[in-house]
Amino acid sequence: MAYPTSTVTEYWDRYASGVNAESDLEAAFGWTQWDGRGPGCELLGDPGSALELGCGRRVEVAALARAGIKAEGVDVSPVQVEQSRERWRPLGASFHQGDVIAFLEAAEQRWDAIYSVWGAVWFSDPRVLLPLVRERLAPGGRLVFSHAEPVPGSSGPQGMYGGGFRGRRVWLHQWAATPEEWEELLQAAGFVGPRVWVEPAPQPDHVGTLIGVAHQG
Repeated sequence: MAYPTSTVTEYWDRYASGVNAESDLEAAFGWTQWDGRGPGCELLGDPGSALELGCGRRVEVAALARAGIKAEGVDVSPVQVEQSRERWRPLGASFHQGDVIAFLEAAEQRWDAIYSVWGAVWFSDPRVLLPLVRERLAPGGRLVFSHAEPVPGSSGPQGMYGGGFRGRRVWLHQWAATPEEWEELLQAAGFVGPRVWVEPAPQPDHVGTLIGVAHQG
């Protein structure tokens, strides 16, 4: 099924063309775009509860729920959230539809881990998002996120047209920052001991993955 791109929400609905198979649970928490490369779920520590920001149709929430963790995900796409609910609810996974900023602002609970695998951390203003994440982490909890390494010389919001150059003017922003800049942003938001690095690609001239880990304090 083809989905239109007239709004930001519809842009993300386009990614709901299929549902992950249960076999994908075994390969969950590939933080990088390269299969079998980079760290795994150990970056989350040993959480009793976890929330994924911008979960889409990814299987990380389901994998955590199957392991006995109280796992939840939030995503702006109603199509992807509904697909995830239908597929993974039997495992005990919970999914919420909405903007992650609004969701965190309204939330009353705290999670041991909040994470984003190429998700909402990349598409949200860190000066707004990071303090909210820290507030919603349990004492000693941690934030983990990943996305593509920044283009050299870029910093701050990078605009893109979701509907292409011949479509409606639907735009999104991705936030670019070097590992050093991310660590400064995390420290400014009150996180302790942030560690941000670029996990290299299998080949030296290919795109690497920026990964960040920080503790609530």
